[in-house]
Amino acid sequence: MTRSLPQAFDLSGRTALITGAGGLLGPQHAIALAENGASVRLADIDLSRAKAAADAVRKAIAGADAEVLLLDVTNPGLVREAAGRLGRVDILVNNAAIDAKVTAQPGVANGSRLESFTLEQWNAEVAVGFTGAMLMSQVFGTAMAAAGGGVILNIASDLSVIAPDQRLYRLDPARPEQEQPVKPVTYSAIKHGLVGLTKYLATYWAASNVRCNALSPGGVYNGQDKTFVAGLVNLIPMGRMARADEYRAAVQFLCSDASSYMTGQNIVMDGGRSVL
Repeated sequence: MTRSLPQAFDLSGRTALITGAGGLLGPQHAIALAENGASVRLADIDLSRAKAAADAVRKAIAGADAEVLLLDVTNPGLVREAAGRLGRVDILVNNAAIDAKVTAQPGVANGSRLESFTLEQWNAEVAVGFTGAMLMSQVFGTAMAAAGGGVILNIASDLSVIAPDQRLYRLDPARPEQEQPVKPVTYSAIKHGLVGLTKYLATYWAASNVRCNALSPGGVYNGQDKTFVAGLVNLIPMGRMARADEYRAAVQFLCSDASSYMTGQNIVMDGGRSVL
């Protein structure tokens, strides 16, 4: 028996913009919103990845309205230009980020450690993951407020509420401690910052019916190093990493009227890791 979508979750007639749409979770966010009737606009600095994500949406949701957009979220002029081209956007998902991969590859470990972390790398990653979210929110949130409301969803991480356990990244036991790879300082700092930005935006535009929340996913399995996976799973009460599609329902909730009385919150979905 076919069941109709509960009205509070229905996104028909709304347009959603997802940044970093070509990444691991970007297509999943777009599929989630398209499944509930939204027209989705998939933005990425890599147009080929955005197109692949749009193809995934159309494959998953027959008849989905999915279009791609080449966009550098760190460039204020290009963000404003995109807003002019797109017109009304009801939902903004700030998903763009540089997730520096931890690897035991020679020469990479030292660059990830705080003692040798370069200002250039710091600025590049902050520009995309944090400043980019501010710029997108500034432009599209202002338009939402003028139009009578909208939703901003910031994609954070379980590392927005806990620090990375650097023991997970010791992929080569033969190396001395000072040469072991680590999760860079930028990732956790940016994700913590996104939660602060979420709270600020939630109160700033509350009277204009613009809601802003954050979603903090836990580790998503994507073929990572077996030693890393085993170590991480040992820290997760549910005993496994997440599937990429397990955050869809949360995105649907946070971007729809089902969460109409929720703003400024950080929803942590990490299999229980952060409660230990």
